[in-house]
Amino acid sequence: MKKGEKDEDWSQRRIQSIEVGFKVIRAMEAADGPMPLRDIAAAAGMPPSKAHLYLVSFIREGLVRQDPHTGHYGLGAFAIQLGHSAIRQVDIVDLAREELGVLQAATGFATYLSLWGNRGPGIVSKVDGHRQGSLAVRLGYVLPLTASATGQVFLAWLDRGVTAPILDEERNSARLSEENWTLNPDLIADTERLEALIEGVRERGFATSKNNINANFAAMAAPVFDHSGQIAATVTVLGSDKSMTGTKAKAVTSVLLETTGRLSRRLGYAPRVKG
Repeated sequence: MKKGEKDEDWSQRRIQSIEVGFKVIRAMEAADGPMPLRDIAAAAGMPPSKAHLYLVSFIREGLVRQDPHTGHYGLGAFAIQLGHSAIRQVDIVDLAREELGVLQAATGFATYLSLWGNRGPGIVSKVDGHRQGSLAVRLGYVLPLTASATGQVFLAWLDRGVTAPILDEERNSARLSEENWTLNPDLIADTERLEALIEGVRERGFATSKNNINANFAAMAAPVFDHSGQIAATVTVLGSDKSMTGTKAKAVTSVLLETTGRLSRRLGYAPRVKG
């Protein structure tokens, strides 16, 4: 510290230096692989000589590594350790609790978070809605794959090897009739129709169901992705079927996708832009 400088002046300059340095880290994080110095500097918006100084320091701390053959720079072992540590500290149920409340306030509908379990998608967190009447959303309730918007989302994005046993169980048991689920049972047996349904959900980015489980009610669900791009959970809104049509449905879709997008980003999900 130079004579006459205040502690807060020095601290502020050090913080600014870190922020500038992390432009380099962000440029590397957004890349598909190791990058040459000139590309990192361009992405970070600084001269190569300046970017190189930061890279040397980051290499010493393990945040960056340099390929000895190509000279290109990539994220190092400590960056990977930081990522894993952050993931361990993230609890999707805690993260979603506030978001469910925001979504319920914006739509008036009941909102809930579902995780995949050994019996299928189960509700683990919920916020009751103003427009759900006497219908109760029960924590722990396991939803069907084909008859619910929540289940259709898991069918669309979860690995087939995981969903297949539950789907077979629905095909081979009397569960649908026992639970009074009203989806046409022929859909479960019709592979082509089911595949078309799943593909449509993927293309839209969300699923809908109406009068399938409860008469006069509709649901809309969308996936939450984790750092690896895998589905981690599903967020669903549930309300009157008359309140989820036309422009009202479009508004619900927009808010729902904003919610799942925020949750996905907080879990480390970063979709790659196709070139």
